[in-house]
Amino acid sequence: MLPLDGKVFVIDPSGNHWVKFEVKRVASSPERPHGLRYSLTLHDGKGERLVGFDNAHPVTSGSGPGAKQAAAFDHKHRLRTIRPYEYADAASLLADFWTEVEAVLAQRGVKL
Repeated sequence: MLPLDGKVFVIDPSGNHWVKFEVKRVASSPERPHGLRYSLTLHDGKGERLVGFDNAHPVTSGSGPGAKQAAAFDHKHRLRTIRPYEYADAASLLADFWTEVEAVLAQRGVKL
């Protein structure tokens, strides 16, 4: 994944949606046990993030007194929803990201 760092790709024929990759090697920690700091995002033509997979901050699962915060920061954004993400490996992360991208674009009627 490291070679994707800083890459931006326009992904639809009309040029209204693009993806951006930020990937850095970091020391392994409880927050980033895989030794990567990453942000994979899909944006619309106005720059709004539609999908994002990252590990930039902690995420809480649930709400109220039963809410839990995972040690690892891995999570995904879909529009305004944030959910924990179970990081397995870089290949799975990329596959899961593209699956979400395709689903959101299909919902928006965008054909690739």
